[in-house]
Amino acid sequence: MGKLTIKQVENAKPGRHGDGDGLYLLVSPRGSKSWVLRVQANGTRKDIGLGSLAAYSLAEARDRARELRKVAKQGRDPIAERDKESNAPPTFKGAADACYKAKRPGWSDKTAAAFLSSLSMHIHPKLGKLRVDSITERDVAAALSPVWHTKPALAKKLRHRIGLILDFSKASGWRTEAAPRQSLSALLSKQQEGGNFASMPYEELPAFVSMVEGKAETIGRLALLFTILTAARNGEVRDALWSQIDFEAAEWRRPASMMRKNGEAHTVTLSSEALAILERAKKWRTLENDCHVFPGKGGKRLSDMTIGKELLSLPYVVHGFRSTFRTWAAERMPTIPEAVAEAALAHRIPDKVVRAYNRAKFLEMRRTLLDGWGRYASGNSADVVQLPLSLRSA
Repeated sequence: MGKLTIKQVENAKPGRHGDGDGLYLLVSPRGSKSWVLRVQANGTRKDIGLGSLAAYSLAEARDRARELRKVAKQGRDPIAERDKESNAPPTFKGAADACYKAKRPGWSDKTAAAFLSSLSMHIHPKLGKLRVDSITERDVAAALSPVWHTKPALAKKLRHRIGLILDFSKASGWRTEAAPRQSLSALLSKQQEGGNFASMPYEELPAFVSMVEGKAETIGRLALLFTILTAARNGEVRDALWSQIDFEAAEWRRPASMMRKNGEAHTVTLSSEALAILERAKKWRTLENDCHVFPGKGGKRLSDMTIGKELLSLPYVVHGFRSTFRTWAAERMPTIPEAVAEAALAHRIPDKVVRAYNRAKFLEMRRTLLDGWGRYASGNSADVVQLPLSLRSA
């Protein structure tokens, strides 16, 4: 039975504090604490450093000391045994942390944040505690399978990140093999071709919006809600500037330079729900002059991961809300022409189509559509929203 208690260890003053059977807690004049084991090995007394208190609790230090005393009694070298165990390959999480530390100087903030958060959410629960030298292609396939088809883009990134960590581990001497590649492909079924993003069924959207609204307000959650309510691309929302917002006209006027897909200036009509989000975002404003509506740290552009955090545990992606909107428009706004719904998504529409509807009416039809979407997403409308009779004819 050891002499020290947990409280005594926590409050220990500088000096040497014996626990019995050769185990001591050393406290430096500056307060740092470490464990030392004194043993007789092959007729020689040796002091063996076991590690810091941060690395080993009192109970763990006792277990470690017991193991090394047994090694000494067997006539083996306890220091060699300690060093052998210290050089053992780390867990996958430990290897991931080491890889991150080595690679971080060459990464952007966005890449670094995505690397850590995606592994923490999707991979560490399955692989994190496994020793990196024991991980097989089956382990990797099992970790990837939950998102392989539901979030194919994310799954491919995770596969790359796992491969990077396992290759780093081989280079570090922790594995004898590089990351599995061809053998892994044999275990995972083929992903569907095409660029369809995993989208939330529109029937689930009001409950999801209510759930987000029920949480503590953050700039990321406001940006996500604004992305949903405007059916915009999240990159456009992250680029949004206060100078582009006209509160009186209830419009978000985006210049051509912002529209990377088609290079044409585009106006988004703002529902009362979207305007309410902007009012709430004002308190996050970082500068008096023109700046991002949804700023990241230090007023910089908000990261993609910050907007997508709420979806990490769901089989959907932020871009998929555009598909959610498009399906809702087709099924619940039957009097709205298809071209109007496409225009609301900032898809390129032939000018002759716009002229056929009259430009002013075309914009007002888009307003009716997005106003209905705002009410629906916020749980404030009936299922079907009719287009006013005055706007139904071209």
